[in-house]
Amino acid sequence: MGKMKDFWWIAVAGLLIIGVVLYLGRIAGRTENTAGGTESKNGGPYDIVTTFKSDPQTSRAFTWYTDDAGEETVVQLLKGEGTPDFSSADLISVQGETTVYEGSSGQQKGVHKAEASGLEPGTAYTYRVGSPASGKWSEPASFTTEEQDLTAFSFINITDSQGVNEADFAKWGQTLSAAFKTFSGARFVIHNGDLTEDPADEAGWKAFFADAQPWISEVPLMPVTGNHDEVDKQADAYVSHFNLPDNGAEGSNPGTSYSFDYGNAHFVVLNTESNIKKQTDWLKQDLKNTDKEWIIAALHRPPYGGSMYDKVDDWVELFDQYHVDLVLQGHNHEYSRSYPLKGGKITDEGNGTVYVVTNASGSKFNEKKSDKFYHAVHFQNNKQMFAGIQISGSTLTYSAYDVDGNKLDEFVLKH
Repeated sequence: MGKMKDFWWIAVAGLLIIGVVLYLGRIAGRTENTAGGTESKNGGPYDIVTTFKSDPQTSRAFTWYTDDAGEETVVQLLKGEGTPDFSSADLISVQGETTVYEGSSGQQKGVHKAEASGLEPGTAYTYRVGSPASGKWSEPASFTTEEQDLTAFSFINITDSQGVNEADFAKWGQTLSAAFKTFSGARFVIHNGDLTEDPADEAGWKAFFADAQPWISEVPLMPVTGNHDEVDKQADAYVSHFNLPDNGAEGSNPGTSYSFDYGNAHFVVLNTESNIKKQTDWLKQDLKNTDKEWIIAALHRPPYGGSMYDKVDDWVELFDQYHVDLVLQGHNHEYSRSYPLKGGKITDEGNGTVYVVTNASGSKFNEKKSDKFYHAVHFQNNKQMFAGIQISGSTLTYSAYDVDGNKLDEFVLKH
């Protein structure tokens, strides 16, 4: 009987060992982050992000990196969600462009950008990116195009992830996770700049994307250029990581000034680091041409945010002239929300522009600056924060939370 017991224990132990080996085999070649997203480590795609480039109803743009600059740039899509069959006759295949980026390490990386167009509004698609020749593909992910005649939606605002090491970017990932738990139906994310501390640090970019991968592979991340993204008018690393609208100001680094529409709102993204005068001319024309009910601007250095960046005073005048409702800001690493402002003075609700800084999403916080005349809310809680903006017809609701899920501020704008 004793020998039989020993036999069974040996058999059970053997099965456990086999199970562990099989499990390790399954996860070999990929890394899991804390939110459950996976990323290839076998020379396949990484730093995968989706963005809007053209019409969000009928298109979606993609960017990814590979260590092999010779890899192809292909996106494969299928209608619907669930387990995809990429051998299906219904497969949509999109060829993109590959360029080479040589970072501080001196190693050449493949930069892959593609845009799927001709999609159907309000439709779910499952996709993967990679190379048919090498067979190296990303894990499947899904997205849904914008519906026609949309007047109710939400998006997330977040800023200054600005990490140096993996622990910093883990904070950014946790903040993004909390944001999507609170606003699970958010259609996109606007990041107000300073994505990493050092744009030349390739490891920083990889950590930034890895910790955000479960969300930004499906939900567009629309970035703003910060002073840690463009340095001395150079933004090559930043630009290489995003496939953004090319409708910005003449003379700006591509993708550092642009605008797009979603639902009944117009979004304009500005670069506070260079080419300000030409952006002013472009901004005036851009705002003049929109007929959307809501206008929201996003920039990094704040005109009104604890400190005041007076180099963009001409932009503020245009915000007044064209009735911009909300300006999303970054840079100051504290929470700041203004009263409605017009002409440099507090005005009645519905007759001015509200300016907000949603603290930071990384590890860096600044001491609270002095309260200013325009401050409706101003504090430093030394916690990562995010905001959700919900638009429903003629009502806009802005709600700010800390990473623990505590609501710290909220205001409503009405037309």
